[in-house]
Parts: sequence; structure tokens; C-alpha cells
Amino acid sequence: MTAVYYVVFALLGLSSLLTVVRLVRGPGVLDRIVTLDVLVTLFAAGIAAEAARREDGTGLPVLLAVTLLAFVGSVTAAHLVEKREGMR
Repeated sequence: MTAVYYVVFALLGLSSLLTVVRLVRGPGVLDRIVTLDVLVTLFAAGIAAEAARREDGTGLPVLLAVTLLAFVGSVTAAHLVEKREGMR
């Protein structure tokens, strides 16, 4: 099972690197917002994978807080973009 964890963490790292590249190159604000949401999701997946690797659930409250912040941030960003589009 150790090899599986190495593969998972390598893929999460590669995905995070590509997401940061997209964040820097993103043409618009909405693209950057979605990219940040994907980055937070990858971070949460890393926390979950580490909790599974250690067979320890002490990191799960942190996982819950991170996912809640990601959800609230996405909803807030969507609301602000909707307001901004209504002003035009």
C-alpha cells in the first residue's frame, strides 16, 4: 500500500503544480477563482490521503474546516461576480 500512497501524493503534487501554473496564466477573474477552488480541493484531498496513510482521524476537523471555507469562498465569489455582471 505504500506505493499507492506515493503515487497518490505524486499525482496530487503534479496536479497542484499545474493548477498554480493555470492560476498565474488565467485570462480572467472567474478562471482564477475556479483555479483557487481546485487548489483548495487538492489540498483537502492531500489531508484526506495523509489521514488514510497514518490511519489517524485527527486531521479530519481540519479537512472539514478547509472544505467549508472553500465552499463559502466559491459561493461568495459567484455572488460577487453575479452582482458585478448586474451592474453592467
